[in-house]
Amino acid sequence: MWGLVPLFWPLLKPSGAAEILAHRMAWSLVVVGVALLFVRRWGWARELVRQPRRLGLVAVAAAVITLNWGVYIWSVNNGHVVEASLGYFINPLVTIAIGVLLLGERLRPVQWAAVAVGFAAVLVLAFGYGQPPWISLCLAFSFAVYGLVKKKVNLSGLESLAAETAVQFLPAVAFLVWLGSRGDLTFGAEGAGHAALLAATGVVTAAPLVCFGAAAIRVPLSTLGLLQYLAPVFQFLLGILYFHEAMPPERWAGFGLVWLALSLLTWDALRTARRNAARLTAARRAAEGASSAASASSAPSAPSAPSVAPGEREPAT
Repeated sequence: MWGLVPLFWPLLKPSGAAEILAHRMAWSLVVVGVALLFVRRWGWARELVRQPRRLGLVAVAAAVITLNWGVYIWSVNNGHVVEASLGYFINPLVTIAIGVLLLGERLRPVQWAAVAVGFAAVLVLAFGYGQPPWISLCLAFSFAVYGLVKKKVNLSGLESLAAETAVQFLPAVAFLVWLGSRGDLTFGAEGAGHAALLAATGVVTAAPLVCFGAAAIRVPLSTLGLLQYLAPVFQFLLGILYFHEAMPPERWAGFGLVWLALSLLTWDALRTARRNAARLTAARRAAEGASSAASASSAPSAPSAPSVAPGEREPAT
């Protein structure tokens, strides 16, 4: 669904990117609210209201994802689907860089190599575009920061989206009212079908996230990480094959370097996961062996055979 969403935003024209974004923010809260009524999960909201720090982080997450959504909608509707897909390709590299710079995380040599190749890719693409790929960098950095903040907030997908869209709702509605006062609002002015499509932005936003949250507890993390590459792959293919965007040689070179960096990251992650699994298995076996040995040594010994012959009386002590 995330990979095919570029096909949806052009259907909302003549609405501009800002109006589409406002509708997405407002209708997402409606859809998530209905979902929460269905599952009857509200306890988290009372806890969140009592924690100002987490509320502040939710507000930051809402602001960052608003920027991400707005840039993405604008880029798709203005012929930059390929460049938008690049943003989600390089997002893992930006996430690693943030981990090093802000969280003090240490990288393995292969990860350093992947980051270096990714940096070279940005330089090649900057040469090809004649300027830095601002759309890609904005999408990558905003989504990486969004992931970092969500990690600190520690809410599930549905609950997190509900909190963020609750922050977005009033500004979005205020913007739509302002557009209506100027006579620039397209909602309702382009027919019932167009209005229904604008309302469907809530479903388009919530449905993939709910599916992702459901998959996260059922699918191994390594598989989940690999599956997330499908979205930018589909977006890239749509940009070339459906929207017919240009791909000169220098852009192919830049994308090739990005894909090389992602291949290095994936190979290193899988290798590390196998090593950790093997170490964990060995540690469990060692613990089980030690436990068995301890149990054997602490068990009472069997009684020894009598030292006197049958019929004789044992001497008194």
